[in-house]
Amino acid sequence: MFSRSAWSVVHGYYKRTAPRLVFRRPLVIEPELPLISFTFDDFPRTALTAGGAILNRYCLSGTYYTCLGLLGKDSPSGPICDREDLRGLLTNGHELACHTFSHCHSWETDGAAFEKSLMQNRLAVAELELGTALKSFSYPICEPRPMTKHRVAPYFLSCRGGGQRINAGTVDLNLLSAYFLEKSRDRIQSVRDVIDENRVARGWLIFATHDVSHIPSPFGCTPGFFENVVTYAIDSGARIIPVVKALEMLCAPGAAISTRPSTA
Repeated sequence: MFSRSAWSVVHGYYKRTAPRLVFRRPLVIEPELPLISFTFDDFPRTALTAGGAILNRYCLSGTYYTCLGLLGKDSPSGPICDREDLRGLLTNGHELACHTFSHCHSWETDGAAFEKSLMQNRLAVAELELGTALKSFSYPICEPRPMTKHRVAPYFLSCRGGGQRINAGTVDLNLLSAYFLEKSRDRIQSVRDVIDENRVARGWLIFATHDVSHIPSPFGCTPGFFENVVTYAIDSGARIIPVVKALEMLCAPGAAISTRPSTA
């Protein structure tokens, strides 16, 4: 029999690899120029007031994966955005995207409950009359159960995970890779290296983080670090655009958003 530690290793490997092997929606990435997207999970206020301000300073915009059920609440990455922040985000050209309504754990949450939370988030956006729809998604906390991935896919043009890698060649729109900046916030050269790798591969690099603060949480980075990344990305010659704009450029199939009702 497996020991507890051996079982933990096997289970961890399964959680990391199984979602990337099944329910794939392949897309060949062949942009004329490398692409870079800056994304923020949970949407703490500083992601806009500091991170968004830096992007706007360079005439750029990002993608904000948001849980509408957390509006105005505190979180491990600082105070979450409020309704006026949502309007300010859209006014400044950023993309509002989905992160479930209540920040559901992507592996531990039952698939039906997870899907219900997606529908709650979409309904909440409609009720706010923001004039936008949630077209892209990122999985909270970790990569999803395989069947959760299957349930989520019809609702969005793309779904994003982690992985600390670029998207190049044939990618899976149901589980795009991202590079979390906080994991390298003390090693700027590591971030520059992945930007250079993306330039050579002519791929799509999706950066992710949470707060952007002078005293960041373990899930965020400082404004100085973030701006350093932004300027190096610009100098790489990449086209820097939000996730949905990148998808439009790449002519992703299945562009219509599903209106399938919840099966919960």
